[in-house]
Amino acid sequence: MALLAEYGVTARPDRSIVEVHDADAYLGDQAALSAAEVQVVAGNGYHLYLLSLQADIKVRVTIRVWDTPPEPPADAEGHVPVSIESETGILVVNQLTLGPAGEMTLPRPGVYEGYAWWAGRKAASAYYDDVLSRIDEDWTPELIRQAWDRCPADERYVLDLAFVREPEPDDEDDD
Repeated sequence: MALLAEYGVTARPDRSIVEVHDADAYLGDQAALSAAEVQVVAGNGYHLYLLSLQADIKVRVTIRVWDTPPEPPADAEGHVPVSIESETGILVVNQLTLGPAGEMTLPRPGVYEGYAWWAGRKAASAYYDDVLSRIDEDWTPELIRQAWDRCPADERYVLDLAFVREPEPDDEDDD
């Protein structure tokens, strides 16, 4: 199995969510978002939602494209199979109200399948909850930001994907 492309970016899990979607897929999906609350990462074919247990500490999102995706590592906290279609060949890592954190140009437009896995999610959440419990009236917004930046846990989400087929034809012109 050969690694064909890799992209990584840090993103703030705005409202505890980071999304990955095709550059032209703007509409969200409540059913997929609800599924992410159960399985951590879920999607509708054009969007993937990554659900953190905290809303302020930046997380690392890595997208890797392989000729054949590897199995998730044994030390991952969890994993799920995923599929995403990208007509444009560009995936956006988005922070909901904060906007895009970055984007990856895929080797080619199409449907990609593989696994999403994550690590450090529980440790980052425990640190977040601990800091929240200690915040009092003496804490300034700058002190809180510094506390988030000092998080000892590396919360990360990895999408290990492989191209499986061309994108579906656009049906907009079929009236």
